[in-house]
Amino acid sequence: MARLFTRLLRVRDTLRLTFRSSPSGFGVLVILTLLGALLPLVVAYIGKSIVDAVVAHDRSRALHRVEIELGLMIALVAVQRTAAVLRSIVGTRLALSVNAQILAKALTLDLQHFQDPEFYDQLTRARREASSRPLAMATEILAISQAVLTLLGFVGLLFSFSWLAVLVLIAAALPAAAAEVKYSRDVFALRNARAPEMRRLSYLEYVLASDEHAKEVMTLGLGSMLLERYRDLGEAIFREDRALLVRRAIWGMFLSQLGTVSFYGCYLFIVGMAATGRISLGQMTLYIVAFRQGQQCFQASLLSLGALYEHDLYMSNLLDFLAQPTTRRLIAQLPASAASSGSERGIRFRGVGFRYPGQEGFALRNIDLFIPAGRSLALVGQNGAGKSTFIKLLTGLYQPTEGQVLIDGLDVSLMPPEVLRQRIAVVFQDFNQYQFSARENVGFGSPLHAQDTERVQRALSRGGADFIRELPDGIDTQLGRLFHNGVELSGGQWQRIALARAFMREEADILILDEPTAALDATAEREIFERFRHLSQGRTALLISHRFPTVRMADHIVVLESSRVIEQGTHDALLSQGGQYATMFRLQAQGYQ
Repeated sequence: MARLFTRLLRVRDTLRLTFRSSPSGFGVLVILTLLGALLPLVVAYIGKSIVDAVVAHDRSRALHRVEIELGLMIALVAVQRTAAVLRSIVGTRLALSVNAQILAKALTLDLQHFQDPEFYDQLTRARREASSRPLAMATEILAISQAVLTLLGFVGLLFSFSWLAVLVLIAAALPAAAAEVKYSRDVFALRNARAPEMRRLSYLEYVLASDEHAKEVMTLGLGSMLLERYRDLGEAIFREDRALLVRRAIWGMFLSQLGTVSFYGCYLFIVGMAATGRISLGQMTLYIVAFRQGQQCFQASLLSLGALYEHDLYMSNLLDFLAQPTTRRLIAQLPASAASSGSERGIRFRGVGFRYPGQEGFALRNIDLFIPAGRSLALVGQNGAGKSTFIKLLTGLYQPTEGQVLIDGLDVSLMPPEVLRQRIAVVFQDFNQYQFSARENVGFGSPLHAQDTERVQRALSRGGADFIRELPDGIDTQLGRLFHNGVELSGGQWQRIALARAFMREEADILILDEPTAALDATAEREIFERFRHLSQGRTALLISHRFPTVRMADHIVVLESSRVIEQGTHDALLSQGGQYATMFRLQAQGYQ
């Protein structure tokens, strides 16, 4: 009973999704469905009248009934064609609406979700069904409603003839419907279990046909190997689908013959009664039509129920994803002014530890650190020491597993995202290369000011990206090769664009640069950091870098190793201690000698 109630709730939610996406279109579709259910009943009764008029040699009445039936058939065709067009229109609108809801939901989730394979499987399933299942489910509901209304009309006619024949009609259709439900469940189970393989197949397509991977695929000669892997995986998926579809078709064809045999049994009985004069030719015509269309309506209803059951299984993926709770702990009432109302000025990590979901070890542990406002801090350590995790905790992308991250005495996890974003400008090592115009690439750093040309120009200068002015359309030049007339940039130029994007947020009082000059040469790096020193004055600055000439510019240096702070102090103090920092500094210095 609980399972049935859950399914009914999903039916309600699906109809609600459909109605909200196109209220007027869906309303008209419901009206057309009702008309489509009633018109066949009227046509069948008019057919009886025509036969009776012919038998009675009433030419005028017969011709008049034919004219009426012609008008009804024209109306029925118009209703069916209009409903088909409207379903396409509503379906297009619904697909856009549901996809937008999926993307909107994704924006409310934490970064950890996007690094969880199980979440990606759930997202893949939800997006896979978004364009077709909601409309298909709503359409099946309307089809069932239409078939049931028509069936009730025919059943009323047939009961006056023989209630036993009605029971035969119903019983003959049940096995085929049961088989459809069974195979719907099997198809759903197969496709759900296959989500990782489908993601792998999509990834292979991406690697083989994207400009991001083209260079390495060509130079390493990976194309044939990856294509063979794609074909093998696709062939395995095809064989599974084919086997299931063939079994479904064989059983469906066999069981559907029961309905055909039962119809012709009733057909023989009706013809026999008409031949002996127990019913009129008009009644014979009416009952045969009623049996045929009644059987078709009943089979259609059962098949639609089977399809509805299948759609319901898939809709559970979509609706469960949309119903996934947001994990961010936000205080919506916290005013923007509260961003600087704490008892201290600066950034504090208090007993912070972070462990990735499903991992036993901590990425960071026992981090106690205070960065006074207006000071600069450099994070140093080997790859995997936890430097980028530190930044993601500060920016609110991760929530600490234990402890607190505070800005001016306020817990970052309790700050509304828009308040936190206003205060922080960040450039990650794996920054994005947006296939948009240069203006948009930079303007995304502060979307509200993206059309402020002067501000964009200032950000370009601060990021060292003045070369944009020399491009064909200046700051409105399309960047990247994905779209027409796009201009591709070098790695270093893209990195300058990313820096400019961070400097676009002029009101930010915290600057974070995660390996910001990895793709720049030594001269360009020094130029960028001279600018950075100038622009970060009066602001709190955090820097991650493997280049010690850059690191030594910071007021305070923290060395991370094995997820913990092992050393901290100024450059000179750490050198004099002769510890890990001093060792790394000397090793790098030897490389330049």
